[in-house]
Amino acid sequence: MMVEAENDIPVEDGDELESSSSFVTDDGREMFEHFRFVADKGQQLLRVDKFLVARMEKTSRNRIQQAADAGCIIVNGKAVKSSYKVKPDDVVSIVMDRPRYESEIIEEDIPLDIVYEDADVLVVNKPAGLVVHPGHGNYHGTLVNALAWHFRDNPDYDVSDPRMGLVHRIDKDTSGLLVVAKTPEAKTHLGKQFFNKTTKREYVAVIWGEYKEKNGTIVGNIARNPRNPLQMAVFSDPEIGKHAVTHFETIESFGYVSVVKCILETGRTHQIRVHMMSQGHPLFNDARYGGDRILKGTTFAKYKTFISNCFEICPRQALHARTLGFVHPRTGQQMDFECPIPDDMQELIAKWRDYRRDS
Repeated sequence: MMVEAENDIPVEDGDELESSSSFVTDDGREMFEHFRFVADKGQQLLRVDKFLVARMEKTSRNRIQQAADAGCIIVNGKAVKSSYKVKPDDVVSIVMDRPRYESEIIEEDIPLDIVYEDADVLVVNKPAGLVVHPGHGNYHGTLVNALAWHFRDNPDYDVSDPRMGLVHRIDKDTSGLLVVAKTPEAKTHLGKQFFNKTTKREYVAVIWGEYKEKNGTIVGNIARNPRNPLQMAVFSDPEIGKHAVTHFETIESFGYVSVVKCILETGRTHQIRVHMMSQGHPLFNDARYGGDRILKGTTFAKYKTFISNCFEICPRQALHARTLGFVHPRTGQQMDFECPIPDDMQELIAKWRDYRRDS
């Protein structure tokens, strides 16, 4: 079954989210502007690496060239090479794959569930409720703060260096696997795999309702919701947003809710959450996309109490990044990891299983 997603309706609320300074590049990456320079009207033609070195302290030309090679130098909205010649009125930006840290990253002794670690990569199982990057009101207690503590005795790892660190992100209230690059070479290699869609990412979600067919694919462009900047939205207009594809398979159905496996073909912000909502199946207890209210079931007081108890058991969107696979950046070996569904989701699923059996 192939499902074309329709335009969605704004809903509400949410967790940590990218600021309005984030944007999606032509190659589909979500990036954040860290520096911006506007060339004077009398600007003589000058290589962009020389242009930037003259305007930035403590930055070498080699560092700028590496940033350009990584697609992090943007002129007038498009990535350029270091040989690009800056012209009058050009807008030159340096962008990175994370928000700009507004203060020094503080080492914080936050427990990490490390699934795997070697000299090049670290794979961590992030718990729900843990913000990934500092910023937007979350300057402490983040995964990056935890990584700063973990690597505090590693002289080769700089938590503030965008050339290493987290290769991808998941939402604050989504649990599951993330990979961290410990070297610039590892991050470049892994970043290409994510861009080329060769990584393996499988999620488990509890959604409202059930699909008529067990397997399916949702196709629909995703962009920021113009009515609510805290939400993403699905658009049928191919000129709006970025192409997004989610494959799903129903694992278990309880009538009013279902457990589904989601495989990402693309990796857009909130992709599973907004794709499911656009089909009328918001994630269970997803406040931002309307899943934190009764959408299926009866009007009986006993059922309302049951749902309330379910919300308390799993007080966040029921979404878990269960598997992650990639090619090791140094050895070329395929690395596949899986972490179990966390206790809150397991308890939620068990409660629905019992409800369906007893009803």
